[in-house]
Amino acid sequence: MPPFAADERATLTRRLLRSSVVRYLIAGGLSFLVDFGLLALLHDVFGWPVWLASGVAFLVSFAFTYTIQRIFSFDSRAPHGRAILRYTLLVAFNTLATVLIVSLVNTTVLGWAGGKVIATVASTAWNYFAYRYWVFASDPDVAEARTERT
Repeated sequence: MPPFAADERATLTRRLLRSSVVRYLIAGGLSFLVDFGLLALLHDVFGWPVWLASGVAFLVSFAFTYTIQRIFSFDSRAPHGRAILRYTLLVAFNTLATVLIVSLVNTTVLGWAGGKVIATVASTAWNYFAYRYWVFASDPDVAEARTERT
């Protein structure tokens, strides 16, 4: 490899990390690892019942996901109260949509696993836009005031 290859990789990495889509996908992957890893730890290592381990893991990942998406993916300055309420409403919507999609697809040859994949792909797509333009969107008056100060 030529000596400048490392510089080119670093430049490409910086360019990719400027994209909120890339940061969103990285944050989502980390959130999944937190949820899955904590579930495995609580259930398989500490012997918690699966219903309790999965519930605790979900709640911890709920907080983790909100925080990492807010800070890392979207660098949001939206008020926390409004953003948490919207995030919670989106999670409720996602839960109902997932149940509906998995249930409907379960009646086909794809089964519940295919339904889960479809639901995950769909919610990943719509969540990006919901996070960016609704959950973590800054109040236009605040954004305008911030721009005027600079």
